[in-house]
Amino acid sequence: MTGSPAKPPTQNPALPDFWEQRYRDGVTPWDAGGVPRALQDFVAEWCATRSDAARVLLPGCGNAWEARHLCEMGWQVLALDFSAAAVAGAVPVMGRWRDRLLLADFFTFAAAAPFDLIYERAFLCALPRRLWPDYAARCAELLCPGGLLAGFFYFGCEPKGPPFMIEPAALDALLEPHFKRIDDRPVHDSLPLFRGKERWQVWRRHD
Repeated sequence: MTGSPAKPPTQNPALPDFWEQRYRDGVTPWDAGGVPRALQDFVAEWCATRSDAARVLLPGCGNAWEARHLCEMGWQVLALDFSAAAVAGAVPVMGRWRDRLLLADFFTFAAAAPFDLIYERAFLCALPRRLWPDYAARCAELLCPGGLLAGFFYFGCEPKGPPFMIEPAALDALLEPHFKRIDDRPVHDSLPLFRGKERWQVWRRHD
């Protein structure tokens, strides 16, 4: 008995072609067109309590609104996406910081140095579930000891996606081998796609 035929690239969210088509067609319901309040608060708290500028990675950066905000705050930003259409759309948003954009695969790109922070927004939930263990391990690999994985996590039990939901216990099982959760808050300015289903969380990498 043979297995199911492979999906064409434009139907496989593990491949750039899937996202290329959506960016080219303007089907981007995950694009906030701005900076979520929870991230603004997180950055303000960081700046109030620390003097260093964070070295931060934004995987699956899309149109890069948050990346621009972090650049404006003086942080050392690397925003990457493996969709050329996404990166092209991010260029005018990033403006004079366009050199902080990288067309690359999160799982294989070569980082010059460990990051202090990885910002998560609509990236984990864009990945097929079979890639989630690789995501957790890769985040831990890219962060310095004590580094933070911070952002929005999309909760629920709907099996289909993207966006792919995760149940709270499953997220704990995924991340706790590498991280400890140090913050967990409701989100009040979610996009319609995520409303009532996401939380802001911060996870610290084990030393």
